[in-house]
Amino acid sequence: MSSSAAPFLLVAVDGGAASGKSSLARALAERFNFLHVDTGAHYRAVTLALRQADVSPDDAPAVGAALATLPRDTEVSGRAAQLVLAGRAADPAALRSEDVNAHVSRFAALPAVRQFLFDYQRSQAAVARARHFAGLVMEGRDIGSVIFPDADLRLFLTADPATRAQRRAAEGQADAVAERDRLDTSRAAAPLTCPPGATVIDSSALTLAQVVARAAALIESTRSAKTPSA
Repeated sequence: MSSSAAPFLLVAVDGGAASGKSSLARALAERFNFLHVDTGAHYRAVTLALRQADVSPDDAPAVGAALATLPRDTEVSGRAAQLVLAGRAADPAALRSEDVNAHVSRFAALPAVRQFLFDYQRSQAAVARARHFAGLVMEGRDIGSVIFPDADLRLFLTADPATRAQRRAAEGQADAVAERDRLDTSRAAAPLTCPPGATVIDSSALTLAQVVARAAALIESTRSAKTPSA
């Protein structure tokens, strides 16, 4: 007989641009009552703030000085957590602007920016627990390798470049996924990589429902393994 107390689960979802991370993470949050955290949006929010402050990614001292003026907080709406900088959450449309798309990988490569967000991102597990979510599903490019290397389940999504470019175009976004991947995988600080032991899901020929079904089965199995026997 199993205990009725379900274990809190940490699920890491990594992958390149337009690999399907956000769609999967949102679906899993809805299905399992997890708090969903999109760390890509964190880097976009920081990029937007630095661009608005007229700071260049080539000026490391200016980046550090600007970050020192940005207090961080979390706003939770439904099952989604959003980074709040200096008391204000960014407009989602502004986070997907062409200017942010063009600069986010360069800012995200800076150690100062990654350190600025590291502790904050790890703190989201406590936010999820405090708000009585059943777990946390966090998506990004270094979640299973850097932020939560000890996550209960680590997933790595991939898809062929043509499929990912089509997805971005269908969303009406100008985002050079191949160039984003090149920058993200080659950066010195926390590069995009498939963590050893992570489960790879290639979504190129799969529907979202099929990807969600595969991930959900893994979550169920993980939860069962963590649930203590009475």
